[in-house]
Amino acid sequence: MPYEPAEIVTSEAQLRSIVPKPPSGTQDVKIIDHIDRHCRVWIERSPFLVMTTSDADGRLDCSPKGDPAGFVKVIDEKTLAIPDRPGNRRFDGFLNIMQTGRIGLLFFVPNRNETVRVNGTARVVRDLALRERMAIKGRVPELAVLVGVEEAFYHCGKAIIRSGLWAPEKAVSTDGLPTYAEANVDHTGRDYSLEQVTKWFEDNEKYRLYDD
Repeated sequence: MPYEPAEIVTSEAQLRSIVPKPPSGTQDVKIIDHIDRHCRVWIERSPFLVMTTSDADGRLDCSPKGDPAGFVKVIDEKTLAIPDRPGNRRFDGFLNIMQTGRIGLLFFVPNRNETVRVNGTARVVRDLALRERMAIKGRVPELAVLVGVEEAFYHCGKAIIRSGLWAPEKAVSTDGLPTYAEANVDHTGRDYSLEQVTKWFEDNEKYRLYDD
């Protein structure tokens, strides 16, 4: 049976009785409503982000997005554009955006412990001039996410420091981890051999980064 907790925190008052707000208030006032020069340079140096969306029933989706640094375009201080690249075609995030129009982004820069967070509105768009700005190897993305910035702020580096994310000497061994193909074969129950699926995924990662 699933684990059932014995003690659940259900209110802000209860939460703050355990962990009070910081006395300085700096964690609240650091949030700005636009992309300033500090956030802009971070986003333009970021090759990887995590995009979070929610559907109308509150079900969440969290998806990684990656490309060479600068793939997310800062259109103006209130607008970002994220290209769509060939993937699994599930479009979980796009379908959520069409329902709620909301988005949360977390930008990483390798070898820096901090992150930048952006929250706001989102739309799925096809403006050709915009998409052409995000072409790679002559491949123009078919779709893009246009983000309306409502909140932007730097997040301190304690989580990445504790995880040792950029410290390869601290990384756990990958021995014994299932491959993507092994997990896929077991999770899907499809009648394909591990060798077939492994080859498909290898070809996918080698030849289809920008080709559908």
